Amino acid sequence: MKTLRSMISAAGVAALAATGVAHAQDDQLFIYVSPDPIGVNAFLQLGQTGTERAGEMFGAEVQTFESSTAAARLDNVNAAVNEGADIIVLLGFEFNDIVAQLAPTTPDIDYLIVDQCIENRPDNVHCAVFREYEASYLVGVAAGMLTENDRVGVVGALDIPFLHRYTDGYAQGAKSVNEDIEVDVRWVGGENPFADPVRAKEQAVAIHGAGADVIFTATAGGDFGVFEAARENDFKAFSVDVDWCAEAPGLLVDSTLKRVDNAIVQAIEQIIEGDEQVTMSLGLAEGGMSLVALEEESWADSECLVTERPELVEAITDAAEMITSGELELEDPMFAQ
Repeated sequence: MKTLRSMISAAGVAALAATGVAHAQDDQLFIYVSPDPIGVNAFLQLGQTGTERAGEMFGAEVQTFESSTAAARLDNVNAAVNEGADIIVLLGFEFNDIVAQLAPTTPDIDYLIVDQCIENRPDNVHCAVFREYEASYLVGVAAGMLTENDRVGVVGALDIPFLHRYTDGYAQGAKSVNEDIEVDVRWVGGENPFADPVRAKEQAVAIHGAGADVIFTATAGGDFGVFEAARENDFKAFSVDVDWCAEAPGLLVDSTLKRVDNAIVQAIEQIIEGDEQVTMSLGLAEGGMSLVALEEESWADSECLVTERPELVEAITDAAEMITSGELELEDPMFAQ
């Protein structure tokens, strides 16, 4: 188990060790534009951390522009262009239209979109995306082992192909433990599905009321509503992107970890070292996706229940090894709709 966890943790920086900063250019400027205020948002902090790490490795100046509205996102990307950025790092789908509009008119600037991509990209637009369904499968395995009712649930933000990477991957993992397990899938929907903790909480409460005793949440800003439901109704839960276990101590089992920082470093390295358009897909093997269970070095600072459940760690690690070795091949649910 320890060997695999070490491999996954090291994967994000292994490629950099081979080249160092030998090909870095002088006076490079990397600018990270966040889609929302960073504050204590650990996911957005990873974008800043990754850009700063890349700046250190390649001797570049790094700036961060924080956005608060759609208009501010456009203003910030324009400001990054006017500032003379060599690489503009953008996190999330909120920048897709902006990049599609600006990139063709600024061919000397490289745009790196992380966690999303656009169609018909100009040569100066690069993408780093993730195989979320690999980590979601592992969450399903743990949920399948934990349920006492043979019924688990998942709340997604919106019923779109991308989010089926979470819901379908989770269901497949749970059914790998027991094919008779029922998986209750519900969606937040509404006018603001990615930032509606009230509706997310309502869906979680409904899932629990229907008999599920373990619930996975993939609702972005709505996750806090699910955490609140877990505290009030005493059910086990799993979260996404970063370690949120401190939000519901004793109830949050584990979290998928989307290593945006590793993705940014690896992508910027490829942009600087090469002359081709970069398209990266990162999963467990590349250090782009993980779980707290696989990051033993972080356990001392984590309140995730999985750190106290060696049988869950073993099952998650075994399944992860099967995925990274190719023994278990998972279909991408995004393209199976």
